[in-house]
Amino acid sequence: MQGISHFAHKFWVSMKNIAIFASGSGSDMQSVIDGTLSGLIDGKVVAVVTNKEGIFAIERAKKHGIDCKTFKAKDYGDNEMRDKAIVEYLKGYGIDLIVLAGYLAIVTPVLVDEYEGRIINIHPSLIPKHCGKGMYGLNVHRSVIASGDKVSGCTVHYVDYGADTGAIIAQEQVEVKEDDTPESLQARILEVEHILLPSVVAKLCRVK
Repeated sequence: MQGISHFAHKFWVSMKNIAIFASGSGSDMQSVIDGTLSGLIDGKVVAVVTNKEGIFAIERAKKHGIDCKTFKAKDYGDNEMRDKAIVEYLKGYGIDLIVLAGYLAIVTPVLVDEYEGRIINIHPSLIPKHCGKGMYGLNVHRSVIASGDKVSGCTVHYVDYGADTGAIIAQEQVEVKEDDTPESLQARILEVEHILLPSVVAKLCRVK
């Protein structure tokens, strides 16, 4: 695993309050919650943000008593207005770190500027390969298999104004097997994500 980037912000002295953004089942989110409960992560997930209703991530948040709110761009006019609403929502929680864990909405400068250097994302490939606009979910793994790559994996990186362009924090490799389908590759990489993401969050929470 690569070391924590020097981009770690100087005011991350007591990174305890974590918000997680999710758009699906929330398994990556669960790995972070589990890390806080086991003591691996010196912090607490205090808020969950989604952009979709009826997803299992919401049920996970409810199970753990974590406040959760859904923000759909169409309810706010556009993505920037939605992110302004998210910023207002999070202000009451003193958020130190935002973790994008399978969050498929566009993050605008409104959110990035408010939480500069404190937003991370996990992507299911080895950035800079198979990332950027349109590269999410099974699309990533289809691209990997079509390319003939023998190795894929996952990347945790800081979020900036671009799509998967922020500084890389850590990566882990996963072998691409000859008989892999996008679904089988996705499943194996997801297992690694569930180890890498909470590990990175734990290290960032200890940054002084």
